[in-house]
Amino acid sequence: MASSTSTDPPPDAPPASRSVELATVAEQIAAIDDLIALARLRIRVFDQDLSQTGWNLPPRIDRLSAFLRGPRGRRLDVIVHDTNYLETACPRMLKLLRTHCHAMTIYRTGTEAQGATDPLLIVDDRHYLHRFHFAQPRSTMGIEQPEQTRLLANRFDEIWATGEPGINATVLGL
Repeated sequence: MASSTSTDPPPDAPPASRSVELATVAEQIAAIDDLIALARLRIRVFDQDLSQTGWNLPPRIDRLSAFLRGPRGRRLDVIVHDTNYLETACPRMLKLLRTHCHAMTIYRTGTEAQGATDPLLIVDDRHYLHRFHFAQPRSTMGIEQPEQTRLLANRFDEIWATGEPGINATVLGL
């Protein structure tokens, strides 16, 4: 019997722990897709308006839809400062919300969080993307970094706590 010398981890093994500095928006777009692929239970997003990092692109929507169709209990929570871009330029994201309204929420930040300027993506409290400021493309992605992710998740929770209904799954009065 031949022995295997492969160093590949088992299929269900967690990814290797690492932190990566990202310098461009294109790198962030790829990192967001990588993080969504790792999601098993919960994705949390804070952004100015989701306009810069590909949230309405068909492949991203397909990944999010596949995630939300998974086992019961999966959640996608989004909070933005301004919902105008989502309402006027993101038909795919709005369709995703209508289809998965039981597992997805889009909030608008309250006045207490209007000063927050550092977009966050938190995945399963283990992985993150932290952009240091809306106006700058510099960011860090952490994979299997639960301690650092916990700090950013606490920040997200503070922002979320100020949230107001942003976009509903149904639009009445049209």
